Amino acid sequence: MQPTLLLVCGPTAVGKTALAIELAKKYNTEIISSDSRQIYREMNIGTARPTAEEMYQVPHHLIGHVSIHQNYTVADFEKEAHQVAHKLFQKHNLLIMVGGSGLYCDAFCNGLDELPESQPEVKSQLMLLMQQEGISSLQKKLEELDPEYYQLIDKNNPHRLIRAIEVCLLSGKKFSELRSGAKRKNNFRIIKIGLQLERSELYERINSRVLKMMESGLLKEAKSLEPFKHLKALKTVGYSELFDCFENKMSLENAVQLIQQNTRRYAKRQLTWFRKDNEINWINNSNSKAGIHQIDELLA
Repeated sequence: MQPTLLLVCGPTAVGKTALAIELAKKYNTEIISSDSRQIYREMNIGTARPTAEEMYQVPHHLIGHVSIHQNYTVADFEKEAHQVAHKLFQKHNLLIMVGGSGLYCDAFCNGLDELPESQPEVKSQLMLLMQQEGISSLQKKLEELDPEYYQLIDKNNPHRLIRAIEVCLLSGKKFSELRSGAKRKNNFRIIKIGLQLERSELYERINSRVLKMMESGLLKEAKSLEPFKHLKALKTVGYSELFDCFENKMSLENAVQLIQQNTRRYAKRQLTWFRKDNEINWINNSNSKAGIHQIDELLA
């Protein structure tokens, strides 16, 4: 087999981690994470990070290696992930990358487009707009400038919204257009696997996962991180809602329901992103044995 990276992607709670571990054990290889939140060591339960037992079964890379206090970007990930892959390809012909962060997966596979550098004065103006009129003002502005990217972006992430608007204003082009530049030339083959489930089953898994997170101590974890809620890393589903609960903006019961709702919305955005990629081979993950058989055929 020529050097191959198998990318396992798809929405949250679809079963990517479990399937990737099965594949890694079968092919005696290692896993590189492409999750934009599991990289943070302080965020464990709320990011559905693989358990210690799972990471003992198969070596995982780029998980819990960055602090929430660091300014870690997709460019940092792209560089680190390729360094790790280069090293691992010296002892494995097949590597597995797993994650639901479309931007991270895209950066690794295709490289990053040349985007205009951030301008402090433009960024400050957008920050002021948000402070005066709320995050909805940023959402409306991006929808006007780039309706295509507006459908894909995490609309509750002010940093992503501001950067996308900034790129549009500085370049005079849509951010979605600048993202479709020339692809990186890799010296290994990439096979993309997208996992999916019937919507009702996926939503049931999401709701159940949130309850399990609460049982596992998500409330305590969020409380310990509350002093840092202003940090970019913590503008994340599962934490933001609990921070509001701590400020008595809603009850704990409503916060949990909102986490479930926002996670379902996030899963929908993930699917929208990945379905635009015609290179992805979609597999129904309701039967992992059948899925692994399909993957074996793709690798043959």
